[in-house]
This record gives sequence, structure tokens and C-alpha cells, in this order.
Amino acid sequence: MKRKKHAHEHEEAEIDMTPMLDIVFIMLIFFIVTTSFVKPTGIEYNTPENNTPTNSKKSDNILITVENSGLIRIGDRLVDVERVTPNVQQRLAEAPEAAVLIQAEKEARHGLVVKVMDQVKTAGVEKISVTEKGKS
Repeated sequence: MKRKKHAHEHEEAEIDMTPMLDIVFIMLIFFIVTTSFVKPTGIEYNTPENNTPTNSKKSDNILITVENSGLIRIGDRLVDVERVTPNVQQRLAEAPEAAVLIQAEKEARHGLVVKVMDQVKTAGVEKISVTEKGKS
């Protein structure tokens, strides 16, 4: 009687990967279904779309410049952030349909630009455009 050898040498133990793949696919479906897609909230503002002049006079629009150093200019006047509202209200008294263009230098603090926007909104202006200084 011959004795059987324990196992064939060329046969190897195999691991069945099917249950693991099932679990991976179930987890993938779970994460896709439970993910919520939320639109991020932020500040809404209008930027100028083109460089063509409008029908309104150039003097009717109010130009506010925010510099890198934190200086704020309305036209050629240097003003403090708290004085933006009265200055804009004064100019609105002269031209009630005026729009405000805020030009911020590239390295200007965003918080300061937002404060200026808030001050302009407080003055009662509905048309506000924000652009980077140097770009048109």
C-alpha cells in the first residue's frame, strides 16, 4: 500500500477575495448615498463684465480704492473705514443713481474690503462692483 504524499507541492492555499470586495462596494455605496452636497455660502457681489462705457456719466459713479497698506480712497480723498458711509451718502445726494466700484489691490486685506462693502451697503447703495486694481 502506497502512502499518499501530504499535498502536492505546486498547490498553494488561496484566499477567496469575493466577500472583501462585497464589503468594499457596500461601503462605497454607503458613503456615496450619505454624502450631502451643500452649496457653500458666501458674499455675493457683481464684478464688471466688460470695459465698454455705460450711458451714465463717469462722474456719477463712485470709485473706492483699497490699498495694500490699508488706506481707503474715495475718489482722490483719503478716508477712514468708518467715514465711508457718510462720504458715499454725500455723493449719493448729488447723484442718486450712482453705482459704487471698489478697486482693491491684490495684497489688500479681504476683511477690510468686506468692511468697506458693508459701509457702502449701509449708505443705501444697491449697485456695488468689486475688482482688482490694475485689472479692467
